Amino acid sequence: MEWLIPVLIVVAIVAVIAIYFWVTYNSLVSLVVRVEEAWSDITVQLKRRADLIPNLIEAVKGYAAHERGVFENVTKARAETLSATGPVQASAAENHMQQALRSVFAVAEAYPQLQASQNYLQLQSELVDTEDKIQASRRFFNGGVRELNTKIKIFPNNLIARQLGFTEREFFEVADGAAIAEPPRVQF
Repeated sequence: MEWLIPVLIVVAIVAVIAIYFWVTYNSLVSLVVRVEEAWSDITVQLKRRADLIPNLIEAVKGYAAHERGVFENVTKARAETLSATGPVQASAAENHMQQALRSVFAVAEAYPQLQASQNYLQLQSELVDTEDKIQASRRFFNGGVRELNTKIKIFPNNLIARQLGFTEREFFEVADGAAIAEPPRVQF
């Protein structure tokens, strides 16, 4: 009977360790899925914006056909946004897109009849709405990345997380924060 107590203690310790591994693994998997879902939300909104841009460009082109360089920059920025595969590439593409959209709106400001166009106003409204959704998606993604990275770094999780194949993720940060601080603005 004396040998039973040490065996039960060892079994209890092993059970606690196994439960800890199980709970930690499942919570890390849940956080990874949340981060992937959040990234998917960002790509959906970036695609939505990329789909709106050709229509916006067509509306502006009719009034400002001589502003060819502006339209080429927007087309390049749109292609860069669509080809981005991760937060770092998307951040760089985001900078270029914001600069390109600002130049389109600057051209539009020079044409009062364009600013009165119902089609242009609707496109501009949809673009501002999409920019707001991108910003919200980015915050959700970064929150998920923060939770995942924290869970991976804290002790004793840091002893097992990397061995289980979990790695820290990069935040979706834009190099020029001022460029995206607010959606592109159009003054009438």
